[in-house]
Amino acid sequence: MKADMAMLGIIAGGGELPLAIAESAHEAGKTVFVLALPGADEGLSQFPHESSGIGELGKSLSLLKKHGCEEVTFAGRVMRPEWSELKLDARGALALPKVAAAALRGDDALMRAMLGIFEKEGFRVVGTAEAAPDLVAPAGIYGRHRPSAQAQADIALARETVRALGALDIGQATAVADGLVLAVEAAEGTDAMLERLTNLPTNLRGTPQKRRGVLVKAPKPAQERRIDLPVIGLKTIELASAGGLAGVAVEAGGALLMRKMKLVEAADRLGLFVTAFEPAAPQA
Repeated sequence: MKADMAMLGIIAGGGELPLAIAESAHEAGKTVFVLALPGADEGLSQFPHESSGIGELGKSLSLLKKHGCEEVTFAGRVMRPEWSELKLDARGALALPKVAAAALRGDDALMRAMLGIFEKEGFRVVGTAEAAPDLVAPAGIYGRHRPSAQAQADIALARETVRALGALDIGQATAVADGLVLAVEAAEGTDAMLERLTNLPTNLRGTPQKRRGVLVKAPKPAQERRIDLPVIGLKTIELASAGGLAGVAVEAGGALLMRKMKLVEAADRLGLFVTAFEPAAPQA
């Protein structure tokens, strides 16, 4: 490890992302400590780790400091708790009114409140783009398949739809086919949104035999990008395929690609394109 590299604390929720960040950071020479929240991947146990509850804020802060973490990153799925049923330690109880009030203003306000707590404790909060830059999607087309002219038009409409959703702090993803919005993401997440596509009649959507439509994911316009960037993984490709979509598009620099080689291999095999478009210019 380079002497000037700070210890990275990964506050890990569910899903593959925390493990991918830990592996990437470790390969880059960083020393990693994992603070595992409920539902964290068991594969994280290969790294120095300890567990903490969502409401055990004091314990979490103490563990990060005990293990010498100077930088922290948040990664993975954390379900909103029932505030009245949350197990709290003393520090968590003090923070609860502020955090719960922020939650009423939306996900982005909640995330900013949590980041502020850790920053006030002296931690430098970093995003995945800094902790594991190789996961960030570069601009371009991956794999063998390319979007058709109709797919490009669908991507353009989907980008505008995602921008509108994001401005209202609703979601980061939508599916569009032949100019028709098929589904939008809300609290259920992208996987559940994609699973709904198979319930639509085939005159509206594509099929694995005759693919139509795209999935587009992009950050919310005013999102705190150190946390909750859109993620595309192997399961995303498989669900998009099952829903009859022709491909997946994400914002370059604003989305994460999990296990990129396997993801592209799966897309090639299933007949889907994967592409990352340049970010839109900021609106006046």
